[in-house]
Amino acid sequence: MMNRRLLKHSFSLLHIDHVHLTSKWNYKNVISPYYRLYYIDEGEGSVSNSQINLKLEPGHLYLIPSYTLCNLHCNAHLSQYFIQFFEESPDGLSLFQHHRTLMKVQAGDIDAANFKRMLQINPGRGINRSDNPKVYEKNEYYREYEELNNRTSDAAYMETQGILLQLLSRFLPASSSTKSEEAIPSKVLDAMSYIQLHLNEALTIAQLAQRANQNHDYFSRVFLQFTGERPLQYIHAKRIERAQYLIATTNMMYAEIATQTGFSSLPHFSRIFKKMTGITPDNYRKQHRLANAV
Repeated sequence: MMNRRLLKHSFSLLHIDHVHLTSKWNYKNVISPYYRLYYIDEGEGSVSNSQINLKLEPGHLYLIPSYTLCNLHCNAHLSQYFIQFFEESPDGLSLFQHHRTLMKVQAGDIDAANFKRMLQINPGRGINRSDNPKVYEKNEYYREYEELNNRTSDAAYMETQGILLQLLSRFLPASSSTKSEEAIPSKVLDAMSYIQLHLNEALTIAQLAQRANQNHDYFSRVFLQFTGERPLQYIHAKRIERAQYLIATTNMMYAEIATQTGFSSLPHFSRIFKKMTGITPDNYRKQHRLANAV
């Protein structure tokens, strides 16, 4: 069942803080391997991309799922609670697998209290280096905060997981009547999970269809019907997401990244990367390094 699968998810906290931002908080084309949650209590700003522009305003919650491209902007002053965290699941499937978009909901008293409680039980988890997201998106910082998580008491860890589930629930459909992953056939879900967990292997549509004990064409049609993407397109999307994470957080050579993400050659990897992101792997890395000098 869908709700049982939801409870298998866990979250690895990176940062939480209450900050006062100025017009210096102005960053374009930010894309991160983790989630961002905001609660605004004063001021005004915006979060946007080519499809949507949301006004950041008091009394509202905002969610930016992992691998969701966005621009962050503050005109003059913005008082913001924020939480940044990784999502983990045994099948590799995200809660927002089919809804990677910028989201906004009206906040209630419980939501505000949850942010404040999270800050209270996770002290010292702010970003002291910079408010530029590309400065602190480095593997050594992730390891540092993972060690902090390992030292957290069982009580604080469990409460943190519960609060994050509560806050994320505010962005999920209140009714199961809408199309959800519960309606996706188990064989398609199994294929999605298999792809996510075997990105570095030579995946083929024929192999996936055989695992599902289905005809190649029939499998492809059903996969497209329930995911909105053909199997090969889905495989490429997940591989490029993983490549973006490795480029942003490590100094690995592109050939090694290509191998780790399952591409047969560096030229093939570079061609698909540019097709899906609009820029080359080298330009993607240069954007991050340029931002680090700010």
